[in-house]
Amino acid sequence: MRLPVCNLVVGALLCVLSAAPSWATVFYSKEEAMVLAFGEGAKIEMLSLFPDEQQLAQIEHLAKVKLDSGMFTFYVGKEHDTVTAYAAIEAITVRTKPETLLIVLTPDGHLRRVYTLAFHEPPEYQPPERWFEQLYQRNVEDLDFNKGVDGISGATLSTRASLTSIRKVMAIYQIMMQEKKEP
Repeated sequence: MRLPVCNLVVGALLCVLSAAPSWATVFYSKEEAMVLAFGEGAKIEMLSLFPDEQQLAQIEHLAKVKLDSGMFTFYVGKEHDTVTAYAAIEAITVRTKPETLLIVLTPDGHLRRVYTLAFHEPPEYQPPERWFEQLYQRNVEDLDFNKGVDGISGATLSTRASLTSIRKVMAIYQIMMQEKKEP
């Protein structure tokens, strides 16, 4: 008995897909990410920002990236009504698959910490924590390979994607949040 050609093609495709390596790794859920950013028991508020055309242009210039959205979400961690940190969850395509980062800023907008929440490219392309450490407490203007940020051989695209996400979050903070704080 012969199988229809359609069944053979579908069967072959399923074999190929099931044999393809699956590198997708989710390290933290959103709830776990909020604990990483703000600690247990912190009060967390969600803040949606809608920049106008001028602010969008300023953010794009400062971040050195073309924005694909006009809405941004920050999470604000508070203890006793005092802001302890700001955080944003950013997903970006590295090569062909996404990485998702939790970018945590100090109350004055400096980079405090970056956590990889999910990484779908091969694990050897993932920037390690020690790479992110060189970025902490630097100004957004200095987050560039031409300004002392070391790259990682074999992980060039993922480090570029990470820097893009970090610059974007810091630029949004600087243009949208810092302006509100200054008299």
